[in-house]
Amino acid sequence: MRTDMFQQVLEELKSSSTDVEASALISTDGLMIASALPQGMDEDRVGAMSAALLSLGDRAARELARGTLERVLLQGERGYVIMSSAGTEAVLTVLAKHNAKLGLLFLDIRRAAEALSKLI
Repeated sequence: MRTDMFQQVLEELKSSSTDVEASALISTDGLMIASALPQGMDEDRVGAMSAALLSLGDRAARELARGTLERVLLQGERGYVIMSSAGTEAVLTVLAKHNAKLGLLFLDIRRAAEALSKLI
């Protein structure tokens, strides 16, 4: 039942922004909770990388006196990977197009992460 609600939030995120190509909700341990990933993308690998990067980003933010981590942003030639905490137990990972409007995208991601954190 909760998995369906997680899935619904991920689908709403994708439909609310044409810049979102895929998304996933992952536990801080790297286990996939729910996903809207393209066919053929390895969910286990996405989960492990997301958890590791968020953990490293959190540590870097603390050690470099930047405060509480809000998001991790990776930019590649074909687009973005954005990871944001969804409560204390999960991370929301979003794949976005290379020409994404980041301000609007960050707002949509924050809203989705808040909705997901309430469901966890």
